[in-house]
Amino acid sequence: MNDYKKYDYIIAGSGCSGMSLLYRILKDPVLKSKKILVIDNTKKVTNDRTWCYWEKKDGIFESIVTHRWKYLNFFSTDFSKRLNLKKYTYKMIKGIDFYSLILSFSKDFDNVTFKYENITKISSSNKKGHIFTDKSKYIAKYIFNSTNLFNPQITIKNSLLQHFEGWVIKTKESSFNPKTGTLMDFRVDQKHGTTFIYVLPTTKNEALIEHTLFSKKILKKEEYEIELKKYITEYLNINDYEILYKESGIIPMSLASFERNPKSSKCIINIGTAGGYTKASSGYTFQFIQKNCEVIIKNLLKNLPPNPKKTISDKIFEWYDKVLIEVIISNKMNGRDIFSIMFKKNKADRILSFLGNESSIKDDIKIMINFPVIPFLSSGLKHLFKNK
Repeated sequence: MNDYKKYDYIIAGSGCSGMSLLYRILKDPVLKSKKILVIDNTKKVTNDRTWCYWEKKDGIFESIVTHRWKYLNFFSTDFSKRLNLKKYTYKMIKGIDFYSLILSFSKDFDNVTFKYENITKISSSNKKGHIFTDKSKYIAKYIFNSTNLFNPQITIKNSLLQHFEGWVIKTKESSFNPKTGTLMDFRVDQKHGTTFIYVLPTTKNEALIEHTLFSKKILKKEEYEIELKKYITEYLNINDYEILYKESGIIPMSLASFERNPKSSKCIINIGTAGGYTKASSGYTFQFIQKNCEVIIKNLLKNLPPNPKKTISDKIFEWYDKVLIEVIISNKMNGRDIFSIMFKKNKADRILSFLGNESSIKDDIKIMINFPVIPFLSSGLKHLFKNK
């Protein structure tokens, strides 16, 4: 072990989960002196994505929130609804602002090292975690992993892919209401599967417009572009605009299990999507990462295993997610109809509480009684017994 470079904590991957955890560690008066290594293959210097989430209060990243909305629109083929979020605020953060904040903050800590190397293997032995890269090898008490090295197999039989392309556009004339966004617009063609557009205006002349699908296969790049152009012209009635920025991505929505501790190792802790903190039924990740990081910090301070065991509540919401995905994968019901029923019959704050895994059983029942029994019954029973 003498040729290993030693650290207290190693963070494998400098995306949302890795950098969120680093920031919270450095903000803590007890943990901030720990010797920390962050490894990724590239430095985060581009605006590679946008995160949207909702909170009741100001969060730890409030200073870099790009915009906030208290009202969101929902559109389907047979109804539309303006949602008053009440106790929640819907927020947007740009990737580049997030990375810049944490990279700048961490410069003041001599105990934090960034390495840009390709990770080839992560393992554990003798109560220590080991990382091997194309250049060196490292050892630590805990490795917080957000790479895909331990991800389960994703297939068209057990998963949907949430895939998207978004454009930030700027118009010459006032075209948007920056106080109201569009969370989901299902009026678009559903030929490839569950498909919707969301529109998040930040000024009267600028908005993020994203074409999103839940399906088994991704599209050709030009197909996203065609649909975005069509939506901007036909639904927003905008013909004169410039594209300031483009983003795209793929998020797994899977029945497969993402392990919190791969290979039952207490030294390796999966975080972010790798640890199952992407909500399988919606793809939302940012807020679940923050909740997980808060728990990790509390456990580290108490000298407890960092990653918490799944609670009964965790298992219940995981069951809800798997049932919904199973229903869509098996074509028992399409996503547009599922979300349309949910939003037509319920208030916005109840829905956001449900989608954020914060709702009570009473509110869960109020949401679920609106769905037809037959499409959900067999899927519900199937995954209920699987989860036992």
